[in-house]
Amino acid sequence: MIESMTGYGKATFATEKKKISVDIKSINSKQLDLIIRVPSLFRDQEHIIRNIVTPVIERGKVDLTVNIENLAEESTLSINHKLIKEYKGQIENLITELNIPEPTDWIPVLFRLPDSLTSVAPEAGDDETEGLLAACEEAARNLHESRINEGRKLYEFFFSKIERIRGLLEETQKFENERIPKIRERLEQQLQKLESIEYDKGRLEQELIYYIEKLDVTEEKVRLASHLNYFEETLGGPDDSATGGKGKKLGFISQEIGREINTLGSKSNDANMQKIVVMMKDELEQIKEQVLNVL
Repeated sequence: MIESMTGYGKATFATEKKKISVDIKSINSKQLDLIIRVPSLFRDQEHIIRNIVTPVIERGKVDLTVNIENLAEESTLSINHKLIKEYKGQIENLITELNIPEPTDWIPVLFRLPDSLTSVAPEAGDDETEGLLAACEEAARNLHESRINEGRKLYEFFFSKIERIRGLLEETQKFENERIPKIRERLEQQLQKLESIEYDKGRLEQELIYYIEKLDVTEEKVRLASHLNYFEETLGGPDDSATGGKGKKLGFISQEIGREINTLGSKSNDANMQKIVVMMKDELEQIKEQVLNVL
């Protein structure tokens, strides 16, 4: 079964003081493009998080975001008592030296001075770090499940579109039996208008046969049917061992399908068949758009 590159996963972990939530969302990309956003508290765990989720994700543009909600009040500010005392002493000396009035309220004066208040960065406990990594692993698994569910929808979509193209290909047969005789008749009618020109009828017959053979689309129809079968076999078959998925392989097959449809249209020389070819192209374009989402 195919797997989509589009998906979403979430997991949470809570301690007495903090609630940690991990969100992962992904869209299609040719390569793995993983962006990790973590608070400074867990900055040193970023490389470990990357190693956890990368094997699960494989490919796609992925955003992983870690959010922390404090469940208990924690003071992160500290008053620098020693520095404030030094500030106050130097200001008092300056007041005496310059003979200027002393501030009526020292608090706002001193607290506005540099480094009077410092922010103390909290440290992550072992239980919080372990909880974060477990939440990342769970969120990655949930993303994987989401991609599988989306892959089922893509499978049904692709199967219906391939069957539609196969049905259109079968419709061309009813015009195929009449197409060549019509082309031959049209050419002969044009030649009859050239009464004043003498020509070798034997040579003309050879040229007609050569021209009509070049308009034969039997090989294109056989190859197109083969590519359609191969596309369906790939949909239901095992993942490609080289790429780890089926997206690129399905993309290559859809290109081959497109080549045969284009050749069929250019060689058909029949308005009815060309209308069918246009409908085939429309179905194939929808396939190509969605193939980009396949892992």
